[in-house]
Amino acid sequence: MRKRIAVIGGGIAGLAAAVRLRDVMPADTEIIVYEQGDALGGKLRTGELTGVPVERGAESFLNSGPDGGESPAVAFARRVGLGDALVHPAAQPAALAIGGELVRIPPGTLVGVPGDLSALDGVALPEDSADRDTGRPLLAPGEDIAVGELVRSRYGAQVVERLVDPMLGGVYAGRADRLSLRATMPQLARTAETEHTLRGAVRAAQALSKRTPGQPVFAAVDGGMSRLIGAAVAAAGARISLGLPVREIVRTGGRWRLTLGAVPDPRTDEVDAVILAVPAKPAARLLSGVAPQAAAPIGELDYASVALVGMALPPGTPLPELSGFLVPPGEGTLVKAATFFTRKWPHLTGPDGPVIVRASLGRAGEQERLQLSDPELLEIAHRELGELAGRKLPPAAESWIQRWGGGLPQYTPGHPDRVRAARAALPPGLALAGAALDGVGIPVCVASGERAADDVSSYLEEA
Repeated sequence: MRKRIAVIGGGIAGLAAAVRLRDVMPADTEIIVYEQGDALGGKLRTGELTGVPVERGAESFLNSGPDGGESPAVAFARRVGLGDALVHPAAQPAALAIGGELVRIPPGTLVGVPGDLSALDGVALPEDSADRDTGRPLLAPGEDIAVGELVRSRYGAQVVERLVDPMLGGVYAGRADRLSLRATMPQLARTAETEHTLRGAVRAAQALSKRTPGQPVFAAVDGGMSRLIGAAVAAAGARISLGLPVREIVRTGGRWRLTLGAVPDPRTDEVDAVILAVPAKPAARLLSGVAPQAAAPIGELDYASVALVGMALPPGTPLPELSGFLVPPGEGTLVKAATFFTRKWPHLTGPDGPVIVRASLGRAGEQERLQLSDPELLEIAHRELGELAGRKLPPAAESWIQRWGGGLPQYTPGHPDRVRAARAALPPGLALAGAALDGVGIPVCVASGERAADDVSSYLEEA
C-alpha cells in the first residue's frame, strides 16, 4: 500500500530528510514538506550586493567529517547534483579584535581552547599552573559541564574571554559559561574522560581528527546556498506546502492526522509517519499532545537572536589582509564577527569589483540591543567595522540587514541527555531532526535529517 510521509519544516534538515526518504522508500511513496513560511531553506538564503551573491544566512559548511571523509553536507551536495559547483575560500588568516587592534588567532586551538599555551603569544595570559595533573580524568564518564567552566578552571579567565568566547560566539552567538561542552565540543568531552589535563585533552582531541593536511576546511556552493535548496527540492520530488502552519498532530489508529492552516478555516491531512524538523518551541507544542515526555525537554531550549549586515564598499577600499575577525564580548561592540567577503571569496568579485563586508551583530542575552531600525543598525555596524578594522570606511554603495530573531539554539549543559530522553519518549512513526537537537551547521543538520528519515523508513518497513 502506498505510504504518505509528512516532513514538517522546510529548512535544510527537513529537505535532507525528504531527499533521504526518496532514496530509501518505494518509488510511489508520497512525501509532503510542510513549511509555514513563504519560502523553503530556513536559514539558508542567498541575497545580492551590487549583483554579487552574498549569503544572508550560513555562508559555508565543513568540507570534511571527523573521520577524514567528506562531510554530510558535501555528500548531500553531490547527491543533489552540485558536486561540480563546490568552491572553497581563499587561504587567508583570521583575527581577533582586542583593545583596538586586530591580532591573528593563535594556531593550533580547538574552538579557541589551546593545546600549546606557548603559541598564544600574548593574545591571552593563561594561568598555566592551574592545569596540573591531579591523578584523575577531567570529567567522569558522561559528565557534561559548560565549556567556560572547564577552561576557566584550567587556563583562567582571559583564555575564556579572549579566545573561547569569541570562537563560540561566532558559531552559536552564545557565551562559553553557558554552552554545553558535549553539545559544542564533543571530541574534547570524550578525551576529557581519560586525560588528566586540559592540554592533554585538547591534544588528544586534535589527534582524533583525520583531516588530510592541506585539505580545505570549508566549502560552499558556487552561486549561493539557495542553489542547494533548489537542488534538494528537485531531488526530493516532494509535494511542497507553503504558508500553512501545522497546528496539531494526532495519532489516529495506525496513522497521523495533521491539522493545518488558520483556526477559523482548518484543513486536515493524514499520513503514515511524521518527521518534525522545526525549532524547539513549535516542536514542543506539536509534541505536547502525542508525546508530552518528549515535549518537555525539547521545550527547555533557548535561542539567541542575531542580525547580519551586508555592505558593498567602493572598489579599492583598503582592508586588512584577513578573511575576517571575531570580537570578544568584553570589547563591548554590537558587531561580534565580520567577514571580509571579497578576500575570502575573491572569485566572486575579481580585483576591480566592489569590496564586500559581512558582519554579524548580537549575542545571547542582547536581544534589546537589536531593537533598532535597519538604518540605525547599519550605521552602528558601519562605524564599528571601521573602528575595529583600524580605518574609517567610505559609505556603502549598497547594503542590507537580515534579522534572525531567535535564530541560534543555546545548548546548556545536559543538552545531549535531554535530546536522548526526548527521542526515547517518541511514539513509533514520529521522528525529530534539526539544529534544536543535534547542533548548528549544515553538515550536522543534514545528518540529523537523514537519521530521522532512516528511523521513519525502518518503522514503515516493520509496520
